Amino acid sequence: MPQIALHLLLASALIGCTLGIITGLIPGLHVNNVAILLIAISPTLLQHGISPVCIAIIIIANAVAHTFLDFIPSIFLGAPEAETALAVLPGHRLLLEGRGVEAIRLSALGSAGSVIVALGLVLPLSALFRHVYPVLNQYMGWILLLIALIIIGTEPGERIDPWETKLKYKGYAALVFLLSGTLGILSFTRASLMHPVIALGEPSILFPLLSGLFGASMLVISLVTKSTIPKQVKTRFKLSKRKVARGIFTGSLAGSLVAWLPGVSPAVATVMTRLAVKEGGEDSSREFIVAVSGVNTANAIFGLIALYIIQRPRSGAMVAVKSIVDPNVWDMPLIVLLLTVIVGVSILSYFATIFIGDHASKILFRTSYSKLSAAVLLCIGIMVVLFTGLFGVVVFTTAMVIGMLPSYLKVRKTHSMGALLLPLILYFFDVFTW
Repeated sequence: MPQIALHLLLASALIGCTLGIITGLIPGLHVNNVAILLIAISPTLLQHGISPVCIAIIIIANAVAHTFLDFIPSIFLGAPEAETALAVLPGHRLLLEGRGVEAIRLSALGSAGSVIVALGLVLPLSALFRHVYPVLNQYMGWILLLIALIIIGTEPGERIDPWETKLKYKGYAALVFLLSGTLGILSFTRASLMHPVIALGEPSILFPLLSGLFGASMLVISLVTKSTIPKQVKTRFKLSKRKVARGIFTGSLAGSLVAWLPGVSPAVATVMTRLAVKEGGEDSSREFIVAVSGVNTANAIFGLIALYIIQRPRSGAMVAVKSIVDPNVWDMPLIVLLLTVIVGVSILSYFATIFIGDHASKILFRTSYSKLSAAVLLCIGIMVVLFTGLFGVVVFTTAMVIGMLPSYLKVRKTHSMGALLLPLILYFFDVFTW
């Protein structure tokens, strides 16, 4: 590892952390946008004496900080990314109960706790996946198919109904899964039709797809039912230490596992986490928020470890790091340095998330929720037009309609993750590529 001045390392970490806060708070602005920008300007930075390692630190710090802050727009605005989509509903439920601050603090706790757990899992999982990940990849299609069948098969429906009636809800669940999955397939295979007005790197079809399924659909229902946001209060966590620890470990393990697998996104890990955290009651919603937060942060950490161990990048950020840092530079001291940066950035991001979440809740209380929902819908729609063009609008509108079905059919919103699961299943069975 090359020798780098301490002040440059600290400055790089702070810059990356600040960028992560910005990308986390602005829906539609992703870590990959920053990574692409840094790749583009890296020749200029190198000419001015900025080390490739410093650029890598900015990218990694940005990616980690983003996983803390992106829950704020997901919970308060209903504008999720793939990794936080499933957390929208329980987070929104707490928001409408006046506990939006608690939801944000639970997510911050889950992300911070996952850093500790993930670091503890580095050695055993590195040793394990060095040998077995090619085998898992070979059967990944069957694994994902099994996950999809379990999601549909465990749909409880209305708990007071007899078994015969519950079969109806499983049919509704399959319908939502297939409709969202079909939309996902059409979206991915026709993504080239996107013609953004403003190009921020490669346009992502996930933004209109997931925002429609999980964010906009919820906002429309809130408008129709005339939901109001009560005063947000700061309270102690209504979740036992055992469940907090279980949520952190479950999410960290799921996020760590998928970081090694090609073609499998953290969104799949959130589905796995939903299966591990049983639904029913307020505690399960809180534990799930903790777990999903852990998924995202652990995945960011293990993306770095996977790059070091098997030399395969598993995210856009790691692709950027690999393209900037010479392979000959990678050694254990560099990994220790980058993990130290991750720990430091995580501490800063934890307090930034709590601070911003507290102030966001105060602003929300002084605002009409109907007007806010309408404004957020309008803003998301404008961003869809600007970043994905007319095709993105079609995907967004269709996804919004499908996303409303679970609420009216009284089934879990988890089934809308078919938008990602079904295309991935067909991809691993070589039915189609995108």
